[in-house]
Amino acid sequence: MSFLSLNGKVIVVFGVANKRSVAYRISQLLEEEGATVVYSVRSEARRESLLSLLADREIHVCDVEHNEQIVALAEAVHKKHPAVHGIVHSIAFANYEEFSGKFHEVNKEDFSQCVAISCHSLIAIANAFKDILDKRASIVTISISTTRMAVESYGYMAPAKAALDSSIAFLSKSFSRFSEVRFNAVGAGLLKTSASAGIPGYIDHFMFAEQVVPRKRALSTNEVANVAAFLLSERSSGINAQSIVADAGMDVNYFDAEVVKHTLAGVWPTQPS
Repeated sequence: MSFLSLNGKVIVVFGVANKRSVAYRISQLLEEEGATVVYSVRSEARRESLLSLLADREIHVCDVEHNEQIVALAEAVHKKHPAVHGIVHSIAFANYEEFSGKFHEVNKEDFSQCVAISCHSLIAIANAFKDILDKRASIVTISISTTRMAVESYGYMAPAKAALDSSIAFLSKSFSRFSEVRFNAVGAGLLKTSASAGIPGYIDHFMFAEQVVPRKRALSTNEVANVAAFLLSERSSGINAQSIVADAGMDVNYFDAEVVKHTLAGVWPTQPS
């Protein structure tokens, strides 16, 4: 028997965009563990693009900006599956096209859309699925390792993720009134994904992070997926309302001697006497 005991469990996965997606790697691992994965993607075009990657899988279309589509998805899933044992929420979006890079200039429409898709969608999904969730189901969202570091090019996504991190505590409390459903987040460090490629300046930050990570090797998508799979399993039954940071130790190593040396050399090529 597998340590995770996910065989036969039904897990709904939101957010697969392509084979580099965090959600895709999580779904692969779940399937390797014997789980039945139900996929939800944003559009019919996205579903068509994934047919070769997810051949013979159950794929639904649901744009989480529209609550009626989330409700319809829950109903469609329930027709095929008596109960859902887990949900993976790997959804985030920010419109950077008109973003100046200055947080105080973020317009209301873009900020509201970012929070709606990146945070409120988790609340709406949980509410729509509440009656078909197994009593001890686990819901896992993908967040970021810290929302307190003001990386300007990341814009207003971090505040949206802060709202997401807070929401898992409130969802856990709300659901505790009628179930033992758990809500947790994986606070992932910088990853090389197609979604991250759309963030201005991200590649520079990724390369810098790789130097700050103690092992000098970036966090991998597989490592994030491993944490998510653990949180989805009953082996993590004692963990609830938490954000588990997976950043390969980056947050303890910002003052790495070599990084400091090269940074100072770049700023002050001629040291003062």
